[in-house]
Parts: sequence; C-alpha cells; structure tokens
Amino acid sequence: MPYIYTIILIEYGIMKARLLNIGLLLSSLIGYLEWGGDKKMFLFQIEGEVLSKLFTDPLGILHPLTILPLFGQLLLIISLFQKKPNKLLTYIGLGCISILMALIFFVGLISLNYKTILSAIPFLVIAIWTIKYRRTNG
Repeated sequence: MPYIYTIILIEYGIMKARLLNIGLLLSSLIGYLEWGGDKKMFLFQIEGEVLSKLFTDPLGILHPLTILPLFGQLLLIISLFQKKPNKLLTYIGLGCISILMALIFFVGLISLNYKTILSAIPFLVIAIWTIKYRRTNG
C-alpha cells in the first residue's frame, strides 16, 4: 500500500511542475504595454508580429528583449513534453522571460500605469511560486 502512495505523490509532483510551467507560459502572454500615447498591445499580439516578421525580416527582430523571452517560452514548452519537467530548463526559461516581465512591471511602477503593473503581477507571482516549489521538491 505505501508503494501506491509513493507513486501518487510522484505523479502529483510532476503534474504540479507541469502546471506551474503552463502558468508561467500563459501568464507571460498577458503582459501589457503602452507607448507613444495611443499605442498599446498585449505580449501575445507583439509575439504574433515578431513571429510573422521572423520569415520576412529576421534581422529586424534581433533584439535581446524579443529573442530571450521567446527562447524562454520555447524552453518551457519543451519541458512540458518531458516525462518529468527538467528543473534547469524551467529555471532558464523562467529567467529569460523574467527579464522582460520585470522590466514591464518596473516601467509600470515608474509611470504609475496600473494596467501594466497588473499585467505583470500574475507572472511574477507564479514565478516566485515556481522557484519555491522547485527548491523544496526538485
């Protein structure tokens, strides 16, 4: 009987790690940016434009704030398809996306833009939760 409980706990841990990675991935898409007075977009809209320009003008999108978050999202997606989500992939993906999301949060704080601040908070909360979970449970 204890063997069954061990299997259930292991499966629960793997599922929780996957759910946290999905949370990181989805919450990274709802970042909100406003610039130039009348221009505003969510990150999923910006990523759509970046991915469409990838094939027409690949050099035009080469910037650390576009490449790193996309790379981080790719790593999180890869970790979702592993039997047990890799801790290192999760940390690297989290770090790559965190650069942009922390910047969005601090720009929102500086400009006192509550929409921008609120759009970054879900990612930051899930990121902290993920780090705490991965440190204690591997």
